[in-house]
Order: sequence, then C-alpha cells, then structure tokens
Amino acid sequence: MAVGVMDIEGGGASLPGKTTFQVVMCSIIAAVGGLMFGYDIGISGGVTSMDTFLLDFFPHVYEKKHRVHENNYCKFDDQLLQLFTSSLYLAGIFASFAASFLCRRFGRKPIIMSASIFFLLGAILNYFARDLGMLIGGRILLGFGIGFGNQTVPLFISEIAPPRIRGGLNIAFQLLITIGILAASFVNYLTSTMKNGWRYSLGGAAVPALILLIGSFFIHETPASLIERGKDEEGKKVLRKIRGIDNIELEFNEIKRATEISNKVKTPFKELFTKSENRPPLVCGTLLQFFQQFTGINVVMFYAPVLFQTMGSGNNASLVSTVVTNGVNALATVFAVIMVDRLGRKFFLVEGATQMMATQITIGALLLKYLHLVGPITSHAVPLIVLILICIYVSGFAWSWGPLGWLIPSEIYQLEVRTSGYFCAVAMNMVCTFVIGQFFLSALCRFRSGLFFFFAVMNVIMGLFAIFFLPETRGVPIEDMAEQRWKKHWHWKKYFKQN
Repeated sequence: MAVGVMDIEGGGASLPGKTTFQVVMCSIIAAVGGLMFGYDIGISGGVTSMDTFLLDFFPHVYEKKHRVHENNYCKFDDQLLQLFTSSLYLAGIFASFAASFLCRRFGRKPIIMSASIFFLLGAILNYFARDLGMLIGGRILLGFGIGFGNQTVPLFISEIAPPRIRGGLNIAFQLLITIGILAASFVNYLTSTMKNGWRYSLGGAAVPALILLIGSFFIHETPASLIERGKDEEGKKVLRKIRGIDNIELEFNEIKRATEISNKVKTPFKELFTKSENRPPLVCGTLLQFFQQFTGINVVMFYAPVLFQTMGSGNNASLVSTVVTNGVNALATVFAVIMVDRLGRKFFLVEGATQMMATQITIGALLLKYLHLVGPITSHAVPLIVLILICIYVSGFAWSWGPLGWLIPSEIYQLEVRTSGYFCAVAMNMVCTFVIGQFFLSALCRFRSGLFFFFAVMNVIMGLFAIFFLPETRGVPIEDMAEQRWKKHWHWKKYFKQN
C-alpha cells in the first residue's frame, strides 16, 4: 500500500520510491520506544513530589518539604532522592554501549524488542517495590530498556525512511517522547491523591513497554542491517516492501557499497576515533546531545512539579501546571514533524536557541526578584507568568533541539561507524541527563535563580554552534552525507583527504 510517491535524490542519481504504509507503520511502532522514554521522564518528577512516595522512601525529605522556614530552593535537596531519578541514566550508558555492538551483529529489530522487555521488567519491579533497593533496581532495568531503545530506534527509522521525509518520520520518536511525558503528567495528577498512588504511576510504565513488545513482532528489519550481515536477498525483499516498487537495484547497490566498506571495519570504535573524516560527525553528533541537555529542558521535565511547589503552588496546582506544560510540548513537536523537512534543521536550531535563551533570562529574573529564601511568592501573578514563560520555552525546545538532537546524529554517520558513532551521541545524552538529574536540585539549592542564567548562556553558545559548524542535512541520503555536506563545509572539509 503506497500513500504517496517521491523521488529520493542524492549523489546525482534519482532513487525511485514511494512513501509506503510499511515505512510509516514501522517508524511509528519503533518510535514507541520514545513513548517509554517520555513516560519515565514525566513520571519521575511527579512521583518525587508526592507525599505518600516521600513518606514511604524518603521521610526526611517529607519533613523538610513541610517545614515552614525551610529554604525554598533547598526543600528537595537530597542525593538519594536524586539518585532515584538519575540511576536510570547510568544504566542507560552501559546499555547503549552494549546495544551499539549487538544491533550491528544481530540487527535493529531484536534490540528494539529487548528494550521493551527490560522496560517491562523494570516497571513491574517498581510497582512492587518495598524498599529503596527494589526501587533503584527497577530503575536500573528501566535504564537498560531506555539505553537499548534510544540507541536503536532513531537509527532504525533513519535507515528505512526515504530522505525527503526522514526528518518528519524520525521526529515521531521525539513526538512520542512528548506524548509519554504528557501521559505521565495526567497519570501523576490522577494518582496523586490515591493511597500508594505512586505505585500506579511507576507501574504504568508497563503500558508503553507492552505496546512496543507486541508491535516489534510486526516491524521489518532495516535493509542496511540485513545487507551488512550478508542477507542480500532478504534485504532486497524488504527494500521492495518499504519502497513499494520492484526497481530497487540502484538503492540496493548504494547500500551494498556502503556495507562492503563497513564490513572491512572490524574495530568500529577505533575507526571512529582515529580516522579524520569521522571527526566532523563525531564532534557534531555528541555536541548536539550535550547541548540538548544543557538547554535546561530536564530542569522542567524532571522537576516541574517540584519547581512549581518551590514557587508556592500546592501539590495539585503544580501537577496541573505540569500537564499544561507537557501539552504545549506535544503540540509544538507536531509542528516540528510537519515543518522540519520544509524549513530545514538549522533554522529550527537557531530559532529554538534564541527563544529558550530569552525565556530562561526572564524566568531567572522573576525568581531573583520575587522568590525569597523563605516563604512563598507574595505575588499571585508570578507563578502564572512563570508557567506561561515555561510553555514558551518548552515550545522552543520541542520544535528544535528536542527532536533534532536525536534526528541529526542518526543521519550523519557512515554505515561502518554508524552504531558506534550514534552510541557516543546517546552516551553523551545519558551522561548529561544523569548529571542534571543527580545534581540539579542541589545546584538549585546553592545557585538559586542563577541556574537559569547559566542555561541562558548555554543557549547562546549552542545557537552559535548551529550557525557556524553544523551543515544542513535536510533531504540528503545518509550514504551521501560526507560527499554532499561534510566535504563542502568551510571548517570540516579539512578533515577529508583531497582527491
């Protein structure tokens, strides 16, 4: 079933193909890995603000939270509480490293399936947690699911998608992250007043895991992975299905050429770090994920309920504010899906950095003026203004550095170093997410509103990086990225041997 027709241009050749139902279906099913990731991001902050959860596992934090004269910026400053959030990302680093080897050897599909199984087991363990050990153990299993999924899903989508809609399909991963965050905020709101409501919130992670597990039986392995592992005829068969035509020889030959080069590489990490032409995508891919995390987005997504409570909102009011913020996040990501293959990657990166910088400065200034060390904000308008500013900030992230931080690294590496290169991007994401998850509440306690000014400066730096050092990748076939973009870039071309 074809839902459209397009010519896939690249390398001076026209690769005929259609946008088929199979491509769209496989992309959406695989992108459910983003739903798992998003649900966890959204659920963590809400659960850590629930009194019943704090009483069961962190009673000292509960007591500190309800002290009248406690420092507003330090109510939730506790390393073990932050470890509950961040332990997942430490596990994710090791899991994504393992997945970078496993998905090259066994293919993308079984690793996606494994991701759902790990996540399902983690959700079950968290639901039945009786002590902090079980709780952290469940988080580690969830981390393995996230590591496997984040390493594999964007690569999977980039490899099956036609170049002209690769951006939109890949951003389905980020869209489902935002939908997962939104769903989690609704769940937290509904369970916040229940006895042991935190169990339902954490156990709810089993739902996206089951969806991905069942769906993974219906997706195709990518042609590039099949051909790379010597399954040429099966690769051709899948190419015909996902392109909707019989004449796939030209695209097959391009993939075959890339896989022959890839199979000569026995140590992809050594190749990645020692070969000069791999340096441009390595630097850009890892920096994109570094900058994505230091936009300050996880300050909002992990700890939005905590942040709103810090400003004096009640528990339910803070969760409602989080639902509103996450709704804006999802809608803005839909806009990115529609427009990223029309306006290009760089436009959104620069615009998003500018928008986030302006809102971070304004939020920091408001907190500096109105949120004192002790006592709630006296102005009733300030929490509402901060909510509006956070919505503007989140929309800027959701159509720029959020989805493009995953999309661009998945489309810039050559096949022989694609899994190892993408691991470096995913690992950078996990490391930065761990650092922010583990230390943000402590940093908020010490630097107070100054933390928002720090993130504003980071947005300036990343905007300049996008302008001067990142080539536009829109519409370029993955296998032609070096020829069409890196070798023509004013700075990166020096890393390629001149013919």
